[in-house]
Amino acid sequence: MTQITPALLTEIRSRFAQIDQCPVQGPRVFFENAGGALTLNSVVETSARYAAIPDNQGRDNPGSHELVRVINKAKDDMRVFMNAPGGQFFVGESGTELTFRLIMNACLGTEPGVVLGSTLEHPASRSACDRWARVAGQRHVLVAHDDATGTVTAEAYAAAVTPDTVVATIVHTSPVTGMGVDLEGIAAAIRAVAPEAYIIVDGIQHAAHGRIDLAAYGVDGYVISPYKMFSRHGYGLAWISDRLTKLPHNGLLNGPADNWEMGTRDTGSYATLTDVADYLDWLGAQVSDATDRRARFVAAGEAIHAQEKALTDAMIHGTGNLPGLKDMEKVHIIGGIDNPAREGLVSLWVEGVASAEVVAQLNAQGIRTHVRKADHYSGNILDPLGLDSCVRVSMCHYNSVHEVAQFLAAMKTIAA
Repeated sequence: MTQITPALLTEIRSRFAQIDQCPVQGPRVFFENAGGALTLNSVVETSARYAAIPDNQGRDNPGSHELVRVINKAKDDMRVFMNAPGGQFFVGESGTELTFRLIMNACLGTEPGVVLGSTLEHPASRSACDRWARVAGQRHVLVAHDDATGTVTAEAYAAAVTPDTVVATIVHTSPVTGMGVDLEGIAAAIRAVAPEAYIIVDGIQHAAHGRIDLAAYGVDGYVISPYKMFSRHGYGLAWISDRLTKLPHNGLLNGPADNWEMGTRDTGSYATLTDVADYLDWLGAQVSDATDRRARFVAAGEAIHAQEKALTDAMIHGTGNLPGLKDMEKVHIIGGIDNPAREGLVSLWVEGVASAEVVAQLNAQGIRTHVRKADHYSGNILDPLGLDSCVRVSMCHYNSVHEVAQFLAAMKTIAA
């Protein structure tokens, strides 16, 4: 497999809107990908095209037939991209809304028992489990994540899972620490003790980094937010297994029993999923000789991971004559310096400088980052560390080492 070369990176960057320019701010480096990745130019064009179409799905006319074809193709594309041999894909209001819906139906469709999650998770899954476990007369148990590494292990889940576990949730990658988990290992640990548990995964932060393999995980639900995977805002995407599909769920009287989609959704949202799949297919062809589409998706994911590791390594260890974050005395990196679980993200705090001020100073120099506060979104990560906030610097494969150098030059002054 070929790495992402400078020439290929230039071509990659040309495919994304506003790659180095904000229409409000002007020139800027975009290190806020965890808050929403950049959008493919093809997605922008597709969204505009479908916004003009008056037809609905399910009618007997050529326009409607084409909409149904587009939707089915997008679902087929996602099936190959995520390696999902069974189950179904559908879209909803958002990743958070879909997470709530999957967890609600899993809790209400099972007997009293344990709903197992972890303290690493986003509040979408933790809040849904807290609410619906209580409604269903179940007990919500949280596995403690490791503060030092910023992740949670299969061993930690194995020590907590019990035979009466009926629902389990896993976050594939933390949006605060940037650390991924051994999803396959955690799911196997749960199945070893509670083989019938419904396992639901928050893949929202992980999706942009590629490498999704639902067939290997053996889970029942996987949710993403396409705006974090090069598409646009306004919808979420869920995959559910055949057995989760069969659980009682909201639907129209006398309607299709297996339908989980509520009302008529935007065909353009589905169409942009095909744009994302086509982009990743193209990228996989640039970095490998694979002839099979699934193999090209895998190759793209590996190249994305390698590029993002190069970026985070440069940020932490330095590049050119610029010192890395680890060499800045007042800078502290959440999750440690050399952490193999890291996926394109570095969260940090600076002694003597409020995180909001760090973000403001970076922004004044055209470098877009984000402050995470110890609130309902990030308190589960920051409170145990004794922090009221941190700076989240999130990268994607289209970012460059040159942009990292700009960041480090700014940080050298801020953290002096």
